[in-house]
Amino acid sequence: MSKPIVAIVGRPNVGKSTLFNKLIGKRLSIIDDTPGVTRDRIYGESEWRNRKFSLIDTGGIEPYSKDIILSQMRMQAQLAIDSADVIIFVTDIKSGLVAADLEVASMLQKSGRPVIVCVNKCDNIGSVDANLYEFYNLGLGEPIAVSSVHGHGTGDLLDEVFKYFSEEIENEEEGSIINVSVIGKPNVGKSSLINKITGENRCIVSDIAGTTRDSIDTIVQNKYGTFNFIDTAGLRRKNKIYDDVERYSVIRAKMAVERSDVCVIMIDAIEGFTEQDSKVAGLAHEAGKACIIVVNKWDAIEKETKTMSEYKKNLQEDFSFMSYAPIIFISAKTGQRIDNLFEMVETVSNSNCMRISTGVLNDLLAEAIVRVQPPTDKGKRLKIFYMTQVSVKPPTFVFFVNSAKLFHFSYQRYLENKIRESFGLVGTPIRFIIREKSEKQL
Repeated sequence: MSKPIVAIVGRPNVGKSTLFNKLIGKRLSIIDDTPGVTRDRIYGESEWRNRKFSLIDTGGIEPYSKDIILSQMRMQAQLAIDSADVIIFVTDIKSGLVAADLEVASMLQKSGRPVIVCVNKCDNIGSVDANLYEFYNLGLGEPIAVSSVHGHGTGDLLDEVFKYFSEEIENEEEGSIINVSVIGKPNVGKSSLINKITGENRCIVSDIAGTTRDSIDTIVQNKYGTFNFIDTAGLRRKNKIYDDVERYSVIRAKMAVERSDVCVIMIDAIEGFTEQDSKVAGLAHEAGKACIIVVNKWDAIEKETKTMSEYKKNLQEDFSFMSYAPIIFISAKTGQRIDNLFEMVETVSNSNCMRISTGVLNDLLAEAIVRVQPPTDKGKRLKIFYMTQVSVKPPTFVFFVNSAKLFHFSYQRYLENKIRESFGLVGTPIRFIIREKSEKQL
């Protein structure tokens, strides 16, 4: 069976994300004193008494707000509640029991799930704060005093959570999961794509730029394999980042790129290519990740006979520094060509971790040298003694030569193209390391 799911819910600013980070042992969820920082459902994994379980952090529940974002946050929290086996209801001892807590408690009672009341910010060690007892009025059983900042009381909280776990031991088969980060400017349709793929409102979608703040992980299993799609915050130019929360979001997006195998670089078909698209793509290229350029909102473009080929040709010029990246035209709204995206993700991921034997590489090198002689300078010719692959993700090759200066960029590009053609390395950067050696040293 699958791991138990524990959802952390409550009104805004009671310390849900701090508790979430404490329980999973890392700073995954953004923390700030501003209400409404967490918006989507953030997933993490924790372990207690040799039992692993999934933990969900949710946005603060504002029961009566009509604000677009806040109402969607409330819906995201409800989805987390519906999927959870156990619910941790976080309250705040410093502000005491308030009307919003009672409304959230009523919402949780209707869910039929086991609910544990966590009274957060009990930071003092020693005698029990008398204000703790008023939380019995929620009608959800004995409240547990916790300090999510210091970790006090988290053991008691997890012991109570553990009581509701099924006694069966889960037998999860660890398959090969491809981590796919979806990156791009704000409002290009990243969250809409994740929602279309999963068939649910996994991420909050609105026309307001900066809606997504955390990096949201979503596991997808289908006939193409198992994928972990990471929805990220839109990456703006530095002078367009207005507050600390958005700055944290950008850092999270860059971290998502680092832990991904494949980067899906999304572009708005209506707006077309911008300088910021190039910078976003550069992050993935420099990190050595497999890349796919995805043109979204293609359904909104008026088409003629050669519209797609002309658009693609222009993009290839714009992204000349990563000519290896395939270009796909999709619509996250209608689902057009999303199956093609899965196939391409698998292809570029395989290319990014392909390993080629030294013997095969040097046969290719010998043939390439016969076809196009290495460059010369002042009567001295470049000699490439041999090459070997030293790592993957991205494929990295070491060339042993008599002179690094003679190994011009143009000849490196020629050899790179030969390697790509021969081994079908699509969608991945290739790195070359040049080592000088004399013939005597070989």
